[in-house]
Amino acid sequence: MQREESRSRLGPMKLFRTRSGVLVEDAGLFHPVNLSWDDVFRADDPRRAIEAAMGAAGPSRAALDESELLPPIGHQEVWAAGVTYYRSRAARMEESRAAGGGDFYALVYEAERPELFFKASAHRVVGSGQAVRIRRDARWNVPEAELVLALSAAGRIFGYTVGNDMSSRDIEGENPLYLPQAKVYDGSCALGPGLIVSSMPLDKDTAISLRIGRRGQEVFQGETTLAQLRRTPASLVEYLYREASFPDGAFLMTGTGIIPPSEFTLQAGDEIRIDIAGVGRLINTVADR
Repeated sequence: MQREESRSRLGPMKLFRTRSGVLVEDAGLFHPVNLSWDDVFRADDPRRAIEAAMGAAGPSRAALDESELLPPIGHQEVWAAGVTYYRSRAARMEESRAAGGGDFYALVYEAERPELFFKASAHRVVGSGQAVRIRRDARWNVPEAELVLALSAAGRIFGYTVGNDMSSRDIEGENPLYLPQAKVYDGSCALGPGLIVSSMPLDKDTAISLRIGRRGQEVFQGETTLAQLRRTPASLVEYLYREASFPDGAFLMTGTGIIPPSEFTLQAGDEIRIDIAGVGRLINTVADR
């Protein structure tokens, strides 16, 4: 099964889901696309399908009205990979040591089979500029800045976006079996603002940064690069699609290499800013519980 996008005559394009339909930004202009969002993910070759549909839906625009943006997800499922960076391995071991689960994460980090788990259906996903949530029954909550793969129904990596995998570390640390409760709840996942559709894989030196602001002051900042990602995107996709089908495509969050210190927890009103070089900037605030 081919996992990587074939070469195209065009460079990277930005794909946005808006209230008026799908738009592609190419060479500074925004082109309507005569495809639904799900049509793109269902195509055998999403990039070529986008190219063929560009211009068929009407004239191009010179600007994007950000108030029209929707989260970049239709009927896709969002899955996530864990313990893919050494920093996440260390943090997961620390939080779960008292429950006897610390060694599990060391074994996962070294194992051939990755940790993969369901993260969100579309109704639990918010876009850039919208509010993420922290659980009412959690005391220790953090954002996780992640590169997210856009996958076609056939398992082709055709694009990338920025993701925030919200996590309740105290719940997961109490018992590793509580992972779904720590990770899966309304407002626990943010994606956006759009997709970078590219014929080339991202460079390993691609920088990822996380900044958290509180009442006008920066209270945390951290950075990493894709060079710290232990597993290749293609290998993660192969395991995800090995025994599961995704008729409308899927998103796969690739894990985080940036973890705030143990004494840090999010508060209502915090602003979370995640930047991935060449992909985009995702900004969310934390909702009042």
